[in-house]
Amino acid sequence: MKIFDSHFHIIDFNFDIKENNGYLPPSYMVEDYKRETKDINIQGGAIVSGSFQGFDQKYLLKALNDLGPDFYGVTQLPYTVSDETIISLNNSGVKALRFNVKRGGSEDLAHLKYFAKRVYDLVGWHSELYIDSKNLPELEKTLLELPAISIDHLGLSKEGLPNLLNLVDKGVHVKATGFSRVDLNIKNALKLIYQTNPHALMFGTDLPSTRATQRFSSADIDLVTEIFDDEACHKIFYQNALDWYKK
Repeated sequence: MKIFDSHFHIIDFNFDIKENNGYLPPSYMVEDYKRETKDINIQGGAIVSGSFQGFDQKYLLKALNDLGPDFYGVTQLPYTVSDETIISLNNSGVKALRFNVKRGGSEDLAHLKYFAKRVYDLVGWHSELYIDSKNLPELEKTLLELPAISIDHLGLSKEGLPNLLNLVDKGVHVKATGFSRVDLNIKNALKLIYQTNPHALMFGTDLPSTRATQRFSSADIDLVTEIFDDEACHKIFYQNALDWYKK
């Protein structure tokens, strides 16, 4: 089974790493990622900038170069960034903008509407939000006005799952990642999201599982394959994310 890993981090201390909320991540290089995933069929993926990496692009560009053209970048940028910089990043394989509402380290949500529309109109990027889904109603109007949005880690909470499903029904995508981070019934959430929109779910390893209570393992893959048939698994593990990032 092919996997497009929609969400993982590369943490290279040769570049700028900042402590975030008292947390400093472990080193996790491209070689570490390749070694840890050698027994699963990774055919591409998305390197996601973390709160501890701020607006640094150098580590991301090196990681993308090391991993090759089947991998894409999800970056954090200030809304004042130039068009020329966005276009250059796009040409280097960056394909999404991240707003880290949960941890900080990214641009403020006050600029979400302007900035998400700007990068989409300029280079076709979607925007990704790390946010507890219980907080989605206050952003719903804005999110529905945006052309392409995804939510990290199943939206995190059982309380917010109805809010998440409402957005999924309207085209928002969801990352099936970081299962030990969430406070909900994972199997139930996966089923409901898939039933609402079979193109929405995108599996990811979330490696190296920073701040998570349990590291990614093959059991996370097994959990998904126990629920869905082969056609659905192909969408969730590979096709949905590939289509999302290759737009």
